[in-house]
Amino acid sequence: MIQYFTFQDRKVVKVEALEEASWVHLCPPFEDQEFELYAKAFNIPIDFITDSLDIDERSRYEIEDNAKLILINTSIINQSLKETEAIYVTVPIGIVMTENVILTITPEENPVIDKFINNRLKNFKPIDQSHFILNLFEQNVFWFLECLKKLNLKRNLIEQELYNSSRNEELRQLLKIEKSLVYFVNSLSANELLMMKMKRTDFLKLRDKDPHEDLFEDIIIDNGQALEMSNVYTNILSGTMEAYASIVSNNLNAFIHRLTIITIILMVPTLVASFYGMNLDFIPFSNSRYTFFGLIFISLILGFLLILFLGRNNKIRH
Repeated sequence: MIQYFTFQDRKVVKVEALEEASWVHLCPPFEDQEFELYAKAFNIPIDFITDSLDIDERSRYEIEDNAKLILINTSIINQSLKETEAIYVTVPIGIVMTENVILTITPEENPVIDKFINNRLKNFKPIDQSHFILNLFEQNVFWFLECLKKLNLKRNLIEQELYNSSRNEELRQLLKIEKSLVYFVNSLSANELLMMKMKRTDFLKLRDKDPHEDLFEDIIIDNGQALEMSNVYTNILSGTMEAYASIVSNNLNAFIHRLTIITIILMVPTLVASFYGMNLDFIPFSNSRYTFFGLIFISLILGFLLILFLGRNNKIRH
């Protein structure tokens, strides 16, 4: 699917023809033959389109002929129905700069592009292609920060549930959060390297534009903050999982210890009773009518003495 937009009065306005457009957005569904048509229409290599649709592509940039490609990772909500999958996954946004228009290509719909299409940005006024790309980078970082806050809030709620229960559901939710944070750390790290390299090589030609340079520097700082938050949340979550595993193991050991004590206490009366369960010709007091009550009394006394012995040696208290 292809959409054409132009910028008017700090707003994104949808238009019908390429000649009127300043920004073109490509997103699924696609047909195979459309890739070649788009590549010819915009005079760009077909690899620029296919690479932007590959969810495993890392953040990078390249120049070929008169076109420039920037690939930057963003996060989206995972639509998979599998319980073990991450809550958020990361996908690339392809940004292609040509002489006349700027193209964005995404393998799936994502909130960053939707913000521009639906005009949910304040003080949005793209002066040129470089400024539009900086706005896109900025909103991408803000979206990562928003997702991180949601994940951290969800983690806190799950931890509160874990204090009162030991169900597997909470552990599965923590595992999904941990996987999301791993995606975030890798993507934010790659984005940071990309932006620092772009700044060092002046890929966007910003050296003579002080406001743009300051904005780019702020974006790099915010991205570093998001990366640091991801690392902190990952470490906290890992520590929480390890602590909870230790608590579960300790509780299991205590439970097994109590079962062992109970087994030992019951073993002595059982042993006494088993002697009188033997099918032998001569057993002491076998003909007495008080033998059964005597065995019960002896078993209780031996069990009580064993409890006293274990109690004095701190075997029962655990």
